[in-house]
Amino acid sequence: MAQFVVMPKAGNSVESCILLSWQVAVGDAVEEASILCEAETDKSTIEVPAGVSGTVLALIADPGDEIPVMDVIAVVGEPGESFELPESAGPPVPEQAAPPTASAPAAASAASDAPAPALEAAAGESSVAASPYARSLAQDRGVDWRLVPGSGPHGRVIARDVETAPATTRGARGLTGAAAGMPEGTGLGGRLTRADLAASPPAAAGLAAADGEFPGAVTESRLTGVRKIVAERMMHSVSSTATVTYTSSAPASALLALRARFKASDPAMGVDAVTLGDLVNFAAVRAATRHPVFSAHLEDGILRTFEDVHLGIAVDTPRGLLVPTVRFASRMGLRELAAHTKSLIGEAQSGGINPDLLSGATFTVSNLGAFGIESFSPIINAPQTAILGVDAISTRAAIGAAGELVAEQRIGFSLTADHRVIDGADAARFLRDLTTVIAEIDLAIVG
Repeated sequence: MAQFVVMPKAGNSVESCILLSWQVAVGDAVEEASILCEAETDKSTIEVPAGVSGTVLALIADPGDEIPVMDVIAVVGEPGESFELPESAGPPVPEQAAPPTASAPAAASAASDAPAPALEAAAGESSVAASPYARSLAQDRGVDWRLVPGSGPHGRVIARDVETAPATTRGARGLTGAAAGMPEGTGLGGRLTRADLAASPPAAAGLAAADGEFPGAVTESRLTGVRKIVAERMMHSVSSTATVTYTSSAPASALLALRARFKASDPAMGVDAVTLGDLVNFAAVRAATRHPVFSAHLEDGILRTFEDVHLGIAVDTPRGLLVPTVRFASRMGLRELAAHTKSLIGEAQSGGINPDLLSGATFTVSNLGAFGIESFSPIINAPQTAILGVDAISTRAAIGAAGELVAEQRIGFSLTADHRVIDGADAARFLRDLTTVIAEIDLAIVG
């Protein structure tokens, strides 16, 4: 009996996944532990096992498709076995989608010979289904996917159908270069590149000369996965909060001296791997503990302050920005906080982090100091009320104890706060306490 494989629910907060790649093909034999595909949530990459044994009868989606969790993605059964897809696997082609006397390619050819209005009418009557990725690819290539014969389940149009679509399926704006007296484009979506123009006949070369170098080579890419989610969340945060960024700095001498001592210490003490970032995170948690409105969520006019600080750490990963959460960070000592932070960062960068650990933070730290950034305006990770940006350590002129001019190393901070619940004076008091802890960090860690 054919069995349906669904997109698994990867964490309580995950509603859909992007299919990255298939690891099997139709006709392959699989075991329960066989990996069918790789998928990407808005937070991590997962491998989807078959969960059943048998032969792959159908692959429902294309790479690039966004699939709701628990929707069917594949069918496994006995070779040649018939099956009927559930509605969640995509709408099947209606029985009368095409005249019984004409094949789909022939119908497409006939439609291409009709005037433009007739072509649009014929296309509009088609109810053939297509995967989201196939539609996107068709738009990029100027292909009317409604005229493309589908090879997917129930005649569904999938990516490979668009890639091999005949020229008769192209609309006016999707004419090939040859049809328009121009060279064929080898760039994204069939666009012309400089190489195409260089190898073109004189007419096309003349057009290139007339156009000159403007605008030059262009690459287009659609936002997907983590990048798409980050973009949406950042726009939501900017449009839904009243943010102000406050900057300050603290003497970094105690911070640097303590880090040097830790680095040179006996590994058995467990502090040799503690970094400057760990020390700053420790100080930030202490400051947030003293100012509950900074460890809070503001949603629908309701302010929720938390007794514990759950620290979000902004992490640069190969897949984009992720913010894992150190839960109950305010209950941890320096060594425990540093160990938890390193573990979460490693999991986030490898793509194997539990998605549930990428939510729930009450206060976030974004550290760009290692990149030499002296000041920036971090965007609040809504519904949080504040985020701390950590800037680079720089050398500045200062007045010494005897009135002499001295060079002093200082670390900068950029605090963005939601002015709806945090006033300027509140932000100033937070930064004052934070910089005090930083200036006396050696005493703070034993307090």
